[in-house]
Amino acid sequence: MKYRSDLAVECKEMLEEKEHVRDMDGIVTEQYSYDSDISVIRIDITNETGAAKMNKPEGTYVTIEADGVLEERDGIKESLADALAGELKKLIAFRYNLRVMVAGLGNSMVTPDSLGPAAASKIKVTRHLFLMFDADGDDEMSCVSCMIPGVTGTTGMETAELVKKAVELACPDVLIVIDSLAARNIERVSTTIQITDTGISPGGGMGNARTGINRETTGVRVIAIGVPTVIDISTIVRDVLMDNEISAEKTDSYIEEYDSQMIVTSTDIDTIIKDFSDIIASGINKTLHPGIYS
Repeated sequence: MKYRSDLAVECKEMLEEKEHVRDMDGIVTEQYSYDSDISVIRIDITNETGAAKMNKPEGTYVTIEADGVLEERDGIKESLADALAGELKKLIAFRYNLRVMVAGLGNSMVTPDSLGPAAASKIKVTRHLFLMFDADGDDEMSCVSCMIPGVTGTTGMETAELVKKAVELACPDVLIVIDSLAARNIERVSTTIQITDTGISPGGGMGNARTGINRETTGVRVIAIGVPTVIDISTIVRDVLMDNEISAEKTDSYIEEYDSQMIVTSTDIDTIIKDFSDIIASGINKTLHPGIYS
């Protein structure tokens, strides 16, 4: 049975269910917490064997999970932004002449796919200031540019091509891309942030993956930040049938016969997008501009 998920932690969970083992060659897992409400699972895929098992490129995948975001638990958004910044700082070290581009992927007109544009609109952009004052660096803030490239259906151009051209213009050291993801578990839609240093395929969360945005296609290091906003309906149907002890063969047969290629999202997706775009933008700003957002 195949479950659709963009989350490395869920791929690892499915692999453990399949092979009935936790320790695997080429897959290193570490778990730790920031506080009682925020936990982290870091998965490092270290060789080709691990990459083949996970069906993901070699690299680092960090999953941050938090309770209480939608319930607006006191201080949780700030704490989660600090945790995100803490993990980003392990991947992007601030320095005097750091140059970063942020790209908010997705369709701002489709709520579950609007995370990237919503978060990008809240990024502290500074490149124009560096150009205005002919500065080569700063001790308190990075040289940051930002773009919202839209989607192929509205631009007629591949998102990866637009991002590559923007990278050629701004010449960043690091590219941060933000996008919506798909999850296997609906509970992760309102609790989870994934960070990876392997790039991303735009539209993956919406079931319409395009050309990848990674070091190979852009020429620079790519850090991807995503939040699961949708789940494949066949995943929900499969889980319900299996929970009611319908055999795997009958479950797969039913899904194959009635599969309508639908994805679903939470009824409070507007709030999810608002909260997590705030959190992601704050985490990025704290990482890139430590003298301003201390």
